[in-house]
Amino acid sequence: MAGRTLPSVLVVDDEKHSVASMRMALEDDFNVLEAMNAAEALALMEEHWVQVVLSDQRMPGTTGIELLTEIRDRWPETVRIIVTGYTETNDMIDAINDAGIYQFITKPWHPDQLLMAVRNAARLFELARDHERMTLEMRYLGSTASANLDARRRQLQEGLGFDSVWRGPNSPLNAVIAVARQYASFDVPVLLTGEAGTGKTELARAMHYGSLRSDRSFFELNCAGLSDDALLAELFGIKRGAATGVQATRIGMLQKADRGTIFLNGVDTLSDVMQMTLLRLLREGAYQPVGSHEALTTRARIMAGTHRDLRQSIVDGVFRSDLYFALAVTELQVPPLRGRPGDIARLAEKYLHAAAEEHGKPVRGFSDPALEFLESYDWPGNLPELRNEVIRMLIIAQDVTLGPELISRHILQAEPGQDGADRQAASLGTMDGTLKDRVEMMEMRILRETITRMKWNKSRAASELGLSRVGLRAKLDRYGIEPRAATSEEE
Repeated sequence: MAGRTLPSVLVVDDEKHSVASMRMALEDDFNVLEAMNAAEALALMEEHWVQVVLSDQRMPGTTGIELLTEIRDRWPETVRIIVTGYTETNDMIDAINDAGIYQFITKPWHPDQLLMAVRNAARLFELARDHERMTLEMRYLGSTASANLDARRRQLQEGLGFDSVWRGPNSPLNAVIAVARQYASFDVPVLLTGEAGTGKTELARAMHYGSLRSDRSFFELNCAGLSDDALLAELFGIKRGAATGVQATRIGMLQKADRGTIFLNGVDTLSDVMQMTLLRLLREGAYQPVGSHEALTTRARIMAGTHRDLRQSIVDGVFRSDLYFALAVTELQVPPLRGRPGDIARLAEKYLHAAAEEHGKPVRGFSDPALEFLESYDWPGNLPELRNEVIRMLIIAQDVTLGPELISRHILQAEPGQDGADRQAASLGTMDGTLKDRVEMMEMRILRETITRMKWNKSRAASELGLSRVGLRAKLDRYGIEPRAATSEEE
């Protein structure tokens, strides 16, 4: 290691044995700084040039999310990772929105997993520094730096632009992306609509990196659940002393994203006051940080997203028509996953290999029967539901090829079809037909789920269902349930 300076990583945890374990995993590759609480961590940040901060979430006093939020505001270039034994959805949302978390690592972690995550974070830090350096070169060094920046822009467009939105050659998403490409390079507001989880943020990011603003920052802010004060602070920033506990000026997103792009998701949840504030911003391009009397201007591009019909919201009197037309120079409808059956296999494989690399588990792919089940399900939760199901299958898999027996029961019991109708077993209570029809439908779904989970071992399936093999075979024949694709029967 002699002759080169190791990058610095700050480890924050109130438990000494946890700090010691992380040091052992990282000390060969990094200069490890240790802190037992937020105060010690901030003091070390002021004294050292830290590339990565690795913080525990549950600590007395200041939590990991709160600490990383302050670090983001004061040292935004430092990459932030949180380690937690808790995986509640609210914690994850708070971390992403409030602290700009790069990655979550859950306890218990493996040393190789921790080391890989910190290595990737340090690499991200260096790439960001290179990006800033090339931006400065373009500004001050003329044509040579301009050529470097163009190359960097092409690299960003290839890695984060429209090619990063996975879909098949005949995907309904292709038509949406064709329109998005046309609008990407025009500095006009765009409204993205579609169900929650359909990938509106990914499409907005692709439009940013497919535009001439690709060398600038892209920010996403989910307005849902945030108070007016919190939204004003995030967007406009806060002047020092404007509120209790504000000891330093907080830079708002509009200033950070100047000449970049801000995607405001969930604009349908904005209050009347915030709707008027956003309308004024779109019309005038000027704003005032909280507690300041000085008007600032921004050249950030504003894009918006919603999973509600804003035209109906206008009719209902809960959304301003003038704000709608200010946001929707064009409106792009992102289709739900059930409307993209040809994309499901590609997306599932993408999520599988990404998760396998992240968790260090070797994998080859899905079996054909597994993909058939995944493709025939509605996915009401869209992309997040598919991603979660793939990760769950990977975790419990004992083979490098993932078969249908790993799929959740409610998916196996869903009625296969191609029209995207609601095939959830829970919907039986609302089905039409006689009691006999409904009972038979439930029986068919339970049979399909059980025989698939048992890998078509009829003896085991019959035993679990309390049937004889002859009785089970008769019911399978009656409902036309057959092995899918390459699934083989085990006698």
